[in-house]
Amino acid sequence: MQVTETLNEGLKRGYNIVVSASELDDKVNEKLVEAQPEVEMKGFRKGKVPMALLKKQFGQRLLGEAMQESIDGAMNKHFEDSGDRPALQPQVKMTNEDWKEGDDVHVEMSYEALPEIPEVDLKSVELEKLVVKADDAAIEEALKSLAETAQDFKARRKGSKAKDGDQVVIDFVGKVDGEEFEGGSAEDYPLVLGSNSFIPGFEEQLVGVKAEEEKDVNVTFPEEYGAEHLAGKDAVFTCTVKEVKEPVAAEINDELATKFGAEDLAALKTQIAERLEAEYAGASRAVMKRALLDALDELVSFDLPPSLVEAEAKQIAHQLFHEENPDVEGHDHGEIEPTDEHNKLAERRVRLGLLLAELGQKAEVEVSDAEMTQAIMNQARQYPGQERQFFEFVQQNAQMQQQLRAPIFEDKVIDYVFELAQVSDKEVNKDDLQKAVEALEEE
Repeated sequence: MQVTETLNEGLKRGYNIVVSASELDDKVNEKLVEAQPEVEMKGFRKGKVPMALLKKQFGQRLLGEAMQESIDGAMNKHFEDSGDRPALQPQVKMTNEDWKEGDDVHVEMSYEALPEIPEVDLKSVELEKLVVKADDAAIEEALKSLAETAQDFKARRKGSKAKDGDQVVIDFVGKVDGEEFEGGSAEDYPLVLGSNSFIPGFEEQLVGVKAEEEKDVNVTFPEEYGAEHLAGKDAVFTCTVKEVKEPVAAEINDELATKFGAEDLAALKTQIAERLEAEYAGASRAVMKRALLDALDELVSFDLPPSLVEAEAKQIAHQLFHEENPDVEGHDHGEIEPTDEHNKLAERRVRLGLLLAELGQKAEVEVSDAEMTQAIMNQARQYPGQERQFFEFVQQNAQMQQQLRAPIFEDKVIDYVFELAQVSDKEVNKDDLQKAVEALEEE
């Protein structure tokens, strides 16, 4: 086998590979010898079929396999000997298209090599970690929010009209074509107006009712209604309003705490403080991660594979196009040409991506099976009722697995760098942290 370099320009590489006819023939014979003991053919005992007959019967098919294996073997040996790592799948094509059995095989291989990543002194990187403590004001604000979600209702003064968001306690009887139907009546039913818990049009007609008032509500069951005998039918519900109640926030006390699984109010405050500080820590990490990436971007410089930059720029341009044009669905639009800004951002992302991959590989950072399972479970929750199908889809889709693995790997590498860098704590308030987070979003 002969491998000849035809291109070595920057990161671009080109080679001609020649697999001789004799090499192919030897590999075909090798395969036939390996298969002979198991071959059965009429007129011969198992394993006793002559090689000449085997070659006539199976030679053509095995020749194709031998050709592919020889080319793959030559490529693998080249990468092993040269140390090159292709940025993308190498382009391989046969150049003697008029090839026939007995001819040598000529193949042209081209690719872009991943660059050599320079060493980085991670201990020289200086970072600032924003630290925010959960103060009493933030805890009280969170408690107030919880109290509002745990709202109760109290009776409005006599004669008050029901408003959207109020609760009306009603007896109702529903009829279709003048006949009552099963499940169409109830007593003392507490209905919150605007909750959309009843069929469309029902709750809106009760806005403005008063206690002790009777009102007929006319509605039409949706065509896709679960009960087929009611789907699309007109119905009249005779409603007797017993009470009209307004929403009130729950009192902030031990009883509220038990509703949220805490022993008492003090325990609930502790839980809130821990949750808030965890949220602050997550936001602070995002700010420090951006600062780290900025620092690394300044520290390293190396050639980038043009194909990776081009692919990343196109993806950025496509994503931003859809963010700016949310009404455009799918991909049936014209080609979106990346701008200089897109290309610059793509270069940064590719450079940092290659650097982090190199750092992670040298540090032997790995994504565990448990971490992957957790990531899949988190994604599967977006498809309620189809979790199992999603799991199976991911198991059979290597690209999807990589999409889930990549951010986990990156975060683990970032944490590894944080441990080596010089990190100093800086106490700030939550408003300062919020401004720092907003600054990230604006960039």
